[in-house]
Amino acid sequence: MSTSKAVGSGSELVRSRRRDFLAQASAIGAAAMLGLNRPARAEAPTETTKVRLVTAPNICTAPVRLAEDLLRLEGFAEVEYVGLQTHTGPELVAAGEADFTQWDVAGMIPMLDAAAPILILTGVHAGCQELFANDRIRTVKDLKGKRIAVSAMGNGDHIFISSILAYVGIDPVKEVTWITGSELTGATKLFTAGQADAFMAFEPEPQDLRRQKIGHAIVSMVEDKPWSQYFCCTVAGNRDFVRANPIATKRVLRAILKATDICANDPERAARYIVDKGYEKRYEVALATVKLLPYRRWRDANPEDTLRFHALRLREVGMVKTDPNKLIAQGTDWRFLNELKKELKA
Repeated sequence: MSTSKAVGSGSELVRSRRRDFLAQASAIGAAAMLGLNRPARAEAPTETTKVRLVTAPNICTAPVRLAEDLLRLEGFAEVEYVGLQTHTGPELVAAGEADFTQWDVAGMIPMLDAAAPILILTGVHAGCQELFANDRIRTVKDLKGKRIAVSAMGNGDHIFISSILAYVGIDPVKEVTWITGSELTGATKLFTAGQADAFMAFEPEPQDLRRQKIGHAIVSMVEDKPWSQYFCCTVAGNRDFVRANPIATKRVLRAILKATDICANDPERAARYIVDKGYEKRYEVALATVKLLPYRRWRDANPEDTLRFHALRLREVGMVKTDPNKLIAQGTDWRFLNELKKELKA
């Protein structure tokens, strides 16, 4: 009986080693395809070999998806992607159901205001959103008194639009009518059905709307200042995970930022990888999105400026109570980003 148990244990050990070998081989193959090599420097092992990341349907989150095999090269034997279901990425991270998320900064600000246990760690890119309106609306100021569709009150689209409205002198609490969708794509459906005058379109929605000749953009966060100067997407981690696992946190960010560089430097290869992995079926749509977004932004811009800009606008209209400087002090940690900017300078 003991012999049988020993044989079984040995067989399981062989199977386990084979799984690890295959995962490593797959990661090395993907890294080779993406033109990356294993980090040559000797480093301390990670505190944990498992990491959970939120996966969202938007193509702009390509860096998190491309990072999967790079994370294995960083020493993570288990890389788990957590679906959204009825929660946002920051909500999943705050609840401890995921460790990291790439998410729009606007959706994180109310959670930081409520002292949720998340830390923003880096900016990723700008410009993945466009404020679309019907043909009766020509400028943002024309939205006063109009109907605006959002996925949910407090979600990123609601907060971003509120900040834009406040910037031009419209009170987002009193001077517009908010209509909520029942799902992440609900705002799009409300707008295309004519039940709303405007909504925030996330890539690749603007491509599809232009193809169908529905509405037009009144704000492009790639082209229009001041919005184009700030991040739309950032990476946040669970506060307890980050503090307990600083080595693992740095390696997660390194994998994501390397993947961000792939999007910036070789969008064709990144788009093909996205399609091959099944994240988006249409290569031309994936390529157009990756080419559009300024993925080099993480190297040059200060994500703290983005947080302060939006938090000030929202505080002016009573949607944020915390002083922006306090919000930044309590809800961010730039140590890893500062180290990686130097390390990945080449």
